[in-house]
Amino acid sequence: MSDNGEEQVMEPQAVQVQGKGQKPAPGRKGKGDPDRLGRESVGKLLVEFSLPAIVMMVFNSLYNIIDTVFLQIAVPGIGAAVTQLAFPVMCILMGCSMVAGIGGNALAAIELGRGDKDRVEKIMGNTATLLVIMGVLAAVVGTFLIDPLLALLGAAGELWEPTKVFLQIVLVGFVFQSLGMGMNNFLRTAGRPNLSLATSVLGTVACLVLNAVLVLGMRLGIAGSALATVIGQGVGMVPVILFFAAFKGAPFRLRAAALVPEARLSLRILSLGLASFVMQVGNAVVTLVLNHVINTYAATDPIGVTNAFAVISIVWKVLGLAYTVVIGVTSGAQPILGYNIGARKWGRVLATLKWSCIGAAALATLWWLLFELAPSAVLVPFSVGEDLMDFACMAMRIMTLWLPLVGYQMMGSSYFQSSGQPLKATILELTRQILFLIPLYLLFPPFAMSAFGVSGLTGVLLCVPISDALAFITTTYFVAVEVIHLRKKRDAEQA
Repeated sequence: MSDNGEEQVMEPQAVQVQGKGQKPAPGRKGKGDPDRLGRESVGKLLVEFSLPAIVMMVFNSLYNIIDTVFLQIAVPGIGAAVTQLAFPVMCILMGCSMVAGIGGNALAAIELGRGDKDRVEKIMGNTATLLVIMGVLAAVVGTFLIDPLLALLGAAGELWEPTKVFLQIVLVGFVFQSLGMGMNNFLRTAGRPNLSLATSVLGTVACLVLNAVLVLGMRLGIAGSALATVIGQGVGMVPVILFFAAFKGAPFRLRAAALVPEARLSLRILSLGLASFVMQVGNAVVTLVLNHVINTYAATDPIGVTNAFAVISIVWKVLGLAYTVVIGVTSGAQPILGYNIGARKWGRVLATLKWSCIGAAALATLWWLLFELAPSAVLVPFSVGEDLMDFACMAMRIMTLWLPLVGYQMMGSSYFQSSGQPLKATILELTRQILFLIPLYLLFPPFAMSAFGVSGLTGVLLCVPISDALAFITTTYFVAVEVIHLRKKRDAEQA
């Protein structure tokens, strides 16, 4: 334990070859062998694990976009408004899937590196139980607390009832997303990144087809779109559960005995996944604060409130797509980091950290070049009118100014989650979205107006790159200290 009570990088006293009472592993050497995480080329593993994770994250992010597109066709105006009002709830629900799924997988990867597969199965079983509990709690909220939730979201008038219908169906059916998305993380640690991708694509395609059938074909409108989302998530969940529960080739299994919850283990899983949950809650809170400041400063700006909401919302959606690509790199690196930390292979840990940071920053830089050099081309598919294009291009260039730094910052934060240091991971996740961005939204625009003579709305846009720069500096300090510790361990290992 450190002085602040946080557990440092987990170091086993000895690497166990197998779990207690477990037969020796048959020594698989193919792609289904998770032990290759400790011996194959780090660069090769990062590419193999990150590419499917990137595509998977993009497909997962398409659920809200698919709902928006079909509802705009079926219920113009109201459809887009409902998905916008529901967005903070969707962020929090995704965070619930991630807090147990990513936390459990991070801990499982470390134990797999130690060679204790019995413990891996116990972790996975407890994770599944936590995910089901979260699904039940969401159903309770959707059934008994939906009206207070709608009031908090700001639903009113003609939007109240359709938003209520949409959210009730999504909340009651959340258990499918919870289990499917949460357990999907373990497929990468099981050495099956392509299966992880396939299940996500399957769910998204099902959502797309069902939206066409239920919303456009059967004209079920809001309810049809929500049902398509829930059923699509269920379709993606089934093969994940079947793989771990019934497939004989699975390197570790989902067993009934492992589902019995252990309080300390469950808390450890949740603590490791806390940073991911904070990220999603941060998205929701930032959206609420951003809505407030847009209302305040756009009311006196020639662009107007409605246009400001439309443009900034579109830019954030595009940015969100860029972020999901970077998150794919962090997801691909997680099992590699966890396994080698558990196996005490510190040279491989350093190499994984270095190349994943470079990869995340490089992908973010490609997005940045696109946004800076051809913003109008990116915005055209979103039907941004000529009268708004100049403002939209300016907004995109400002908000993505330090995007390459964000790629590195996100990977740096993810490293501490993968290495069993939840407090540091949570702090770094809080910096960019909560500790920096929200105060900047509230305080910087009036300062920018008086100090630099810019509009309040421009001041709102400038808050994003300032927050990115501050978060980069903070992350660099944490990572630099960690690299010093890792190098000492590597040198001692090689001595």
